[in-house]
Amino acid sequence: QVQLEESGGGSVQAGGSLRLSCVASGRFASIPTMAWFRQAPGNQRELVAAMVSGGASNYADSVRDRFHISRDNAKNTVYLQMNSLKPEDTAIYYCKIDIRERAFTASTRSYWGQGTQVTVSS
Repeated sequence: QVQLEESGGGSVQAGGSLRLSCVASGRFASIPTMAWFRQAPGNQRELVAAMVSGGASNYADSVRDRFHISRDNAKNTVYLQMNSLKPEDTAIYYCKIDIRERAFTASTRSYWGQGTQVTVSS
């Protein structure tokens, strides 16, 4: 069983910063991909940023140059540094990881965190 524990959400004024963390625990061989999604009321869940184990990353256009994703593979942790926050960044942020349960296999399984609220006031 794999569990994800998120932390770091909260309320901040526009222009402020927050750092989200997500720690994975359980039994698995590796975590090929770690990502952050968000969902605002009335909107679909959308990808914010993702990073593969080798370090390559991609971002939604709306957060590029303001947010930075990083991961500590030794700690099975992914971070999202959010700077220059805007009211439109208000949402519940979810981490998502794709794990490889056994080494030398291609198949992966996805797990989601419980979500953490980020509120940005103008």
